Amino acid sequence: MMCLSVFCVLFASQPEDKPRRKSSEEVKLIHSDVLYKNHYDVRADVLVGHVRLYHDGMYLDCDSARFYKDENTFNAYGHVKMVQGDTLTLISDTLLYDGPMMQAHARGHAVLTHKGTKLVTAVIDYDRLEGVGFYPQHGTLYDEDNVLNSDYGQYTPALNEAIFKDNVVLENPKFNLKTNELYYYSDTKVASIVSETNIISSDSTFVYALRGDYNTQTGQANLLDRSHVYKDMRDIVGDSLYCDENTGVSEAFGNVVLLDVENRCMLTGNYCRYEDKTGLALATDSAVCYEFSGPDTLFVHGDTLKMITYNQKTDSVYRDLFAYNKVRMFRRDIQGVCDSLVSHERDLCTYLYGQPILWNEGQQVFGEEIRVYNNDSTIDWIHIINQAMTIEQLDSVSYNQVSSKEMFCYFVNGEIEHNNAKGNVYVTYFMEESDGSRIGMNYTETPELNLYMRNKKVDKIWTSTASGVMYPPVGIPEDKRYLAGFAWFDYIRPQDKDDIFEWRSKKKEQVLKKTVKRVVPKQKLENL
Repeated sequence: MMCLSVFCVLFASQPEDKPRRKSSEEVKLIHSDVLYKNHYDVRADVLVGHVRLYHDGMYLDCDSARFYKDENTFNAYGHVKMVQGDTLTLISDTLLYDGPMMQAHARGHAVLTHKGTKLVTAVIDYDRLEGVGFYPQHGTLYDEDNVLNSDYGQYTPALNEAIFKDNVVLENPKFNLKTNELYYYSDTKVASIVSETNIISSDSTFVYALRGDYNTQTGQANLLDRSHVYKDMRDIVGDSLYCDENTGVSEAFGNVVLLDVENRCMLTGNYCRYEDKTGLALATDSAVCYEFSGPDTLFVHGDTLKMITYNQKTDSVYRDLFAYNKVRMFRRDIQGVCDSLVSHERDLCTYLYGQPILWNEGQQVFGEEIRVYNNDSTIDWIHIINQAMTIEQLDSVSYNQVSSKEMFCYFVNGEIEHNNAKGNVYVTYFMEESDGSRIGMNYTETPELNLYMRNKKVDKIWTSTASGVMYPPVGIPEDKRYLAGFAWFDYIRPQDKDDIFEWRSKKKEQVLKKTVKRVVPKQKLENL
């Protein structure tokens, strides 16, 4: 009776929210080769050889048993096999059974089988009323390709639900999962994550999760609580995260960060999508691209940001960045705004479209289109196309200005060193003495101009054939002080990395009207 007492204590330790009902049906002896009494245990019928017992829809076979008919319990020994219905089987070396409570305690090479799922452990406590099997020490559950190990667990066949705790390891040919607590559903093959979990896939994808669902069959995961997906030095994290290992698609929502360590850049936003197979990364809703390759971080914001990485996993990898609608960018040495932006890393060129403006300290340039060419991570030169204008602010009313059809600005160490303007060039330039006092303002018209800077000041100017006028400081005509199209866009200029989210449009009268190329109509030659 010692074993039976321990058996009852084990089940009494399981928490119960309400009083249990008891089975009134008697345990029935169907067959035994031998039945006798033993004076050491006078209350028990000793059964030996091909023993079969039945209770409330359950059959049990064993080599021998002690049958306590008055208590409606029995202890079974040797090749024990309990069968319930046509889907559940429990085998073990020994089994203690409480008929009124409908509880079984299997010990020694215990195996619980339900449909295609098999639980193997040293001890299984199975509650027939609740339909739950417990194992208090290490156990392994086999379910098709999934093998789950843990120090403690319980399995509910009717719900196809298994709960694993302590040193949980799920092994699959496609991945390995490690955690301290896991819920697993054998009908859907879904693992429900409820604690800190690491998943490593065969393709080296690493998933870190605190809460969510992972479909072990399809490789799809819906994760919460700032979960991570890391692969090929790219890390994506968000308040919620969806990833599909088969398609290589990851989608993140809420405070998303997509970090590309190899390319030294990062995308953030409230929605991000990454496609591993195509190298496409997309960010929207407060989207920002962080460029870390330069001496300072460049922040680029737009309604939509798209980054594509080409030739992945090769030595010739490169990427393109596309920014659409209300683009604003900030770096300590340069700021800019435009309607859309395209940056080609292989060409080392960034194209700005739609009313683009760039600032470099006290310098401002704008036109219909701006192309920025880089030398590694620093600006090498800028090409402004159509209605090009560069402006240098001297004080609140005085500006050096150059306008032309197109313009080239060359940089050295992040500062403008040389401007080249071509086509209908107009110049307004304030002459100064060495002490900084102004001599007057020079107004010039020329087909081409080269302007050279030194120490952030105009050093010399070269022009082709030119006509101009020198005005004294007190005699500058108002219609010559500012060139046609002049605008100082200080009210638009991003002031810091947080100001890139605040879109400010040009004043209506300062918006450039796109030039239209005149096309000579085709001439028809009459047949002679």
